[in-house]
Amino acid sequence: MANRYGRNSQKKRGGDGSGRRKAEAASRSSARDAGLQRRAGEIAAAQRTAVRDRLPVAPGETHIAEVVGIGHEGEGVGRVNGFTLFVHGALPGERVRVRVTSVKQRFGYAELLEVVEPSRDRIAPPCPVFGACGGCQLMHLGYEAQLRWKRQIVVDNLRRIGHIQVAGEAVAEAGEDGAGGAIVHPTIGMDEPWRYRNKVQVPIGEREGGLVAGFYEAGSRRIVDAQQCLIRSEAADKLVSAVKDIAHRLGIPAYDTHKHPDGLRHVIIKSGFRTGETMVVLVTGSAVLPHADALVKQIAAAVPGVESICHNVNDGPPNVVMGPKTSVLWGRDRIYDAIGDIRFAISAHSFYQVNPVQTEKLYATALDYAGLTGSETVIDAYCGVGTISLFLARRARRVYGVEIVREAVEDARRNAELNGIGNAVFETGAAETVIPAWREQGIRADVIVVDPPRKGCDAALLETIIAMAPRRVVYVSCNPSTLARDLRVLEDGGYRTVEVQPVDMFPWSVHVECVIGMQRIDT
Repeated sequence: MANRYGRNSQKKRGGDGSGRRKAEAASRSSARDAGLQRRAGEIAAAQRTAVRDRLPVAPGETHIAEVVGIGHEGEGVGRVNGFTLFVHGALPGERVRVRVTSVKQRFGYAELLEVVEPSRDRIAPPCPVFGACGGCQLMHLGYEAQLRWKRQIVVDNLRRIGHIQVAGEAVAEAGEDGAGGAIVHPTIGMDEPWRYRNKVQVPIGEREGGLVAGFYEAGSRRIVDAQQCLIRSEAADKLVSAVKDIAHRLGIPAYDTHKHPDGLRHVIIKSGFRTGETMVVLVTGSAVLPHADALVKQIAAAVPGVESICHNVNDGPPNVVMGPKTSVLWGRDRIYDAIGDIRFAISAHSFYQVNPVQTEKLYATALDYAGLTGSETVIDAYCGVGTISLFLARRARRVYGVEIVREAVEDARRNAELNGIGNAVFETGAAETVIPAWREQGIRADVIVVDPPRKGCDAALLETIIAMAPRRVVYVSCNPSTLARDLRVLEDGGYRTVEVQPVDMFPWSVHVECVIGMQRIDT
């Protein structure tokens, strides 16, 4: 009875499993059908919207678009009967066949089907993972054309958002007086726009039993495994590959919240281009780094120039690369580099410009626009680790730097001491709070320099600048749209935009930095 009961029971359980699998398959099929029905419904709704709003295009339709510009994510800005479609992969000057994917009242998105008439500036991307990797957006556009379009992006934002009068292109190229508007100079590019990044942070994952290290696909968390990257240094390429291979041999897994909380999340490489020194930061999800001694020993021997290996613990969300806790596993706690004749100490958490070649040109322009003679008092808002402040201090009587991040201020003070600069003072706090306090203490700025994050200047800081009324304002920007917004406020407050110098800090991407020289109208 027991055996027969067991067999019957087994058959019964097997029968339940088969039924469960069939039910799961039916559920998946039903979910797929529901998803298709939902998508069909969305397209039908968008088509009804297009008809109701009398839009010239509707989702699912195929059109020939004329591409007239570049969007803020590197996509082509196409026109179909006057309606704007954003098309990834299309370039200005091209006629392209596209399929509309979605529409809004004033613009839409479309998929590139065919380049009917290619731009003369289109090139074959030299990177094998371009298009999959989200790191570069313009590797299919010739470099000289990139520089022209980056200038045009700046001009368009100044006019459209800032309502700022811009002098003609001929005036800018000739370097003539900009009485007819702000001069926007041609973009300063690189002689060799490759291998320029001195810092890389690479996510680590697992696939088919091995580790992968590379970049995220555009708009996803899927890692594109890249053996090399044409915009990072060759030493960084070698170190990323070495860490991945060594970790795999030692059985160190990639981070997984549940399975491998002590696994590798990211590898960060920082390099001093002038000194040849390199720092490796291993980011894991817990304070325990498996096989730490063997891992460190092999990494240190893998590539010449490694001076520091650190361990950072990040148990936070996936969109945060580093956690607050860092320890030194081997070597020093910092490396050194130089921009111009200024030396900088770089720790695991230090901010440092990633393109030192272009940074020197950027700062030289900022110095030029500041117009220093040696008698001026300068305030550097958003001073960070003191990079611009220390350049200014070489030419000014006194420099006051303010930064809200305490660790950055400590680095700034350390960098001033490293260079023997005694006329630079750094304070922690919000610029819109600290600068008025300085004013109450009798400090009057002849020049104010701002280098804000992408969101631009705080409105209270702009009000503070206008109230303090320095003769000149130098604005260093990494976002043309927030730059244009802030310049409008400063112009309304009594300043004139004199010169704008775009600088290509990130070749093959859509990003562009600018230095802007402004002068108070009554001076």
